[in-house]
Amino acid sequence: MSENPTAPATTAAEPDAPESAAVAAVRPATPAPRRSEPMFPDGTGPAADPAGSHHERRIRSFQPRRSRVSPTQADALRRLWPTWGLDIDGLSRIDLDAFFDGRPVVLEIGFGMGEATAQMAAADPDTGILGCDVHTPGQGNLLGLAERNGLSNIRVANGDAIILLREMLAPASLAGLRVFFPDPWPKKRHHKRRLIQPEFIALATTRLAPGALVHCATDWEPYAEQMLEVLSAEPTLENLYPGYAPRPDFRPLTKFESQGLDKGHVVHDLLFRRRGA
Repeated sequence: MSENPTAPATTAAEPDAPESAAVAAVRPATPAPRRSEPMFPDGTGPAADPAGSHHERRIRSFQPRRSRVSPTQADALRRLWPTWGLDIDGLSRIDLDAFFDGRPVVLEIGFGMGEATAQMAAADPDTGILGCDVHTPGQGNLLGLAERNGLSNIRVANGDAIILLREMLAPASLAGLRVFFPDPWPKKRHHKRRLIQPEFIALATTRLAPGALVHCATDWEPYAEQMLEVLSAEPTLENLYPGYAPRPDFRPLTKFESQGLDKGHVVHDLLFRRRGA
C-alpha cells in the first residue's frame, strides 16, 4: 500500500536550508507505509484468499469478513485449525472418510457464528458436519464450541463453496446439504448474487449420494419463492412436501431466524431428497 497521500508537502525553503525548531515541532510526522500482515501467518489459521488465482473470478454470493476476531476466537483458530480446519484452495480432493473418521458427512454452507451447527452436531454425533464459511470470527467461535462441548464431528472449511463442491468433493460423497438463512441480496440488481441458483443446485446434486437431504431455510419471502422454484426444477431432486416444509425439530432456532421473526418475517423451510441412481 502506498504512503499516506495526505502527507504535507515540503516547504518552499531552499533544499539545504535548516528547518526551524518551531516548524519541526508542529509538523506532523509522515506515517510509515501500512503493510498487510496475514492474520494467521505460516498456515496457523484460515488463509485470507485460499484459492488465490487458481480459479476464475466470478460474481460471488458472499463477501469475506475477517475483522473483529476476539482473542478467544483467534486462540481457537490457532490451536484447532491444523486438525479441524480446511482451506478451500481447489487443488486436491478431500478424503471425507479420513477427515471424519468414516462418518457420513453433511455440508452446511454459511453457519454464521456456529451455535446452531454445534447444537445439530451434538444431537447427531454419528454424522459429520462440514461447515463452510468465510467469516473468520464465526470460524473461530464454532471451533471453540466444538472443543468445549467435545464435538469431534465438526470440521470447518474456509473459502468459496462453489470451488469446494466442484474441485474438492467427489461425486455422491455427501449425505446432505444445508443452507440456512443465506444472504437474500434483496435488491433486484443483486439477485444474481444469491446462492440458490439453477447452476449451483445442478452442481451440488452431483456431490449428493442417493437419498441425501437438501435443506434450505429463509425468512425472505421472495427468496423462498426462488428457492422453491429452483429446487423443484432440478430433476434429480424430489420435494418431501407439496410446497414448503414445516420447520423440522432437528433445525435449531438460529440468531438470524430470531431476528427475522422479531421483524414479523415468515420463515420457510424446504426439504428435498436426492433421487436414487
